Amino acid sequence: MTKKLNKNLNIFSKTISFSDNSILPIVFGEHDKFLKIIENKLFVSIYPRGNFLKVSGEVNKVKITCNLLQTLFENVKKNHFLDEGEVYGMINLLQDTKCGSLDSKENIESLNFTAGKKLIKPRSKRQVEYFNLVRKKDLVFCCGPAGTGKTYLAVALAVSMLKSGQIEKIILSRPAVEAGERLGFLPGDLKEKIDPYLRPLYDALNDMLSFSEVLKKIENGMIEIAPLAFMRGRTLSNSFIILDESQNTTAIQMKMFLTRLGENSRMIVNGDLSQVDLPSGTKSGLRESINILKDIKDIGFIEFEESDVVRNPLVSKIVSKYNEFEKIQRVGEKYKKK
Repeated sequence: MTKKLNKNLNIFSKTISFSDNSILPIVFGEHDKFLKIIENKLFVSIYPRGNFLKVSGEVNKVKITCNLLQTLFENVKKNHFLDEGEVYGMINLLQDTKCGSLDSKENIESLNFTAGKKLIKPRSKRQVEYFNLVRKKDLVFCCGPAGTGKTYLAVALAVSMLKSGQIEKIILSRPAVEAGERLGFLPGDLKEKIDPYLRPLYDALNDMLSFSEVLKKIENGMIEIAPLAFMRGRTLSNSFIILDESQNTTAIQMKMFLTRLGENSRMIVNGDLSQVDLPSGTKSGLRESINILKDIKDIGFIEFEESDVVRNPLVSKIVSKYNEFEKIQRVGEKYKKK
């Protein structure tokens, strides 16, 4: 391993080597796709030569890049698999100075867990905070834009706890606000009418468990997927309960749902306050509950931002542009009122 420092250009170069170059094509990605992502995100230049890589750029960025490449190499060595999401996730984690040290990386790796057939890893600093919150608190409110992993991570944590025997049942719920009075006009029985609104929850489950396993657990009552209205009058014990799209609950619905929490249960309330679909003039139960409950230390609160988007990188740009547009609109409306 060698180090070079060009003082005139303030460019630092470091060469790292890998013990097994047979798995480097996976680390580099097809047509060096992952190396190009790392170069663009960290503003470095990477020059591959056999089982050696030369990294050039600003000192701290080179250090992060070398740390990143070594970590990705070790992960691929274990799993023989690497996807774009994991590359972006590791970049997000290592760019934070607290995550740059070896101790921090070991702590992050301790948060990895298996949910059915999936190995789940945190992909941003806030996801690390989220994992820790869910492990410590019985009730967690999680807000943020699309693509930050709110629903997916909640379902993964639920599946993991069900598999390990920590809970007896998973309960997944969403308000079917979009349906409204039109629900009666849809064909089929109640389940067929409601299922389209619960599809994102089914998708997350099917990514972690086989179709037959999901079906079997639904049939024997170990997994229940139901609209919010079905929660009234129940006490949910020994369960992992997830309320998705909670920005579309009314204040009364939210109070009803929160008070269902029984013994030995965990509850996660997910929502995106920028996507409220309630009728004009109706207050979001999510917004109100956060304001009312924010001082209770036994409840966890976390808010993801557009920088935490781990879906397609394009989603982060879309969210950012919409936020800019909506901010301009709000300023324009205030100006009109004046």
